[in-house]
Amino acid sequence: MATTYKVLGQVNPASNTFTTLYTVPAATSTVVSTINVCNQGIANDTFRIAIRPGGETLVPKHYISFNTVVPAYDSISLTVGITLATTDIITVYANASTTSFNVFGSEIS
Repeated sequence: MATTYKVLGQVNPASNTFTTLYTVPAATSTVVSTINVCNQGIANDTFRIAIRPGGETLVPKHYISFNTVVPAYDSISLTVGITLATTDIITVYANASTTSFNVFGSEIS
């Protein structure tokens, strides 16, 4: 069993666009420790984060954060501490293109 704590994904999505932050690789499970959201813009922004088990179509029950405000020139860290299974997907969304996302954790093979 090999594990390494690392950056699992980084994205700076276009505004109002659902974007994949991370997909668990085949034959692997992943422990997600933290998701960071950083707003580099001059105005407050709202964001959404969803975890889609097995790559399911996005539905309301998948959200772990919905329309949460991140202040201008600030960041938020969400401590998740969740294990994801093969093909689970973390999807993110922000109202402005100045908001970026980073996810940290360990892949277990």
